[in-house]
Amino acid sequence: MQIRNPLIVLSDFMGRVGRFTIERFSHYLDLSAFAWRIIREMSRWPKEGRSLLYRVTLEQVYFTAVQALWIVIPVALILGISLIMQFNRISGQVDLGKIVVVILVRELGPITTAFIVILRSATAVTIETGYMNVLHEMETLEMGGVDPVRLYALPRLIGMVTAMVCLVFIFSISAILGGYGIVWASTNIPMQNFLQQVGKALTPEDYIVSALKALFFGVAIAVVSMFRGFSVGRSITEVPVATSKGAVECLFFCLVISGILSLLFYL
Repeated sequence: MQIRNPLIVLSDFMGRVGRFTIERFSHYLDLSAFAWRIIREMSRWPKEGRSLLYRVTLEQVYFTAVQALWIVIPVALILGISLIMQFNRISGQVDLGKIVVVILVRELGPITTAFIVILRSATAVTIETGYMNVLHEMETLEMGGVDPVRLYALPRLIGMVTAMVCLVFIFSISAILGGYGIVWASTNIPMQNFLQQVGKALTPEDYIVSALKALFFGVAIAVVSMFRGFSVGRSITEVPVATSKGAVECLFFCLVISGILSLLFYL
């Protein structure tokens, strides 16, 4: 068995690390440029075709938010009931409201909602965009003098951000009020002062952080899912690969954003 020179092994390892770092940095730059291009189009919001942009935006809100309520509300109720019942046993009534606010409103609510949106909408957007690239539909739009970013990407970004903010709010309300109502009606757990404790535990920072997380989650999910779709080449086999990478990357960005905002506001 031939023993390789340690210097050569170290050199190969450093080369791989360097190539990976350069590829990641280049990818993040491309992603940032794509996001900036969409935001720039938002500031220009053209007069021509405005009714079409409104219609596509509303369709995206309907698909991402309204059609997801059947899964968001049950998941919120299950989590709300579980947390209230479990933490009621290990904490006093005075602490229960604060625990629910910290776990549901600050952390678990936004990230769980983001996970649902990634599974439902982000994957669908990546697949749709990828197939449009494979079938040359994006090129057809450009040949017709239509900017795909303006007609396709911009309304989807606005629609997914709007839907994300609404879903996070609905998730938190359903988890707290729905969980409280079901636990109060079906168990003997004392819940007389629960809503008062939740109201006292909620601070302006909680509303701000929850809204910011929903906003940045929506932007990250929309930009990453569309960027992955636009990156698909001419082979149809690239679509599932781009969809998988896009979903994982969306989740990664959401976790990073959640951690950064929590550190900024609560440390």
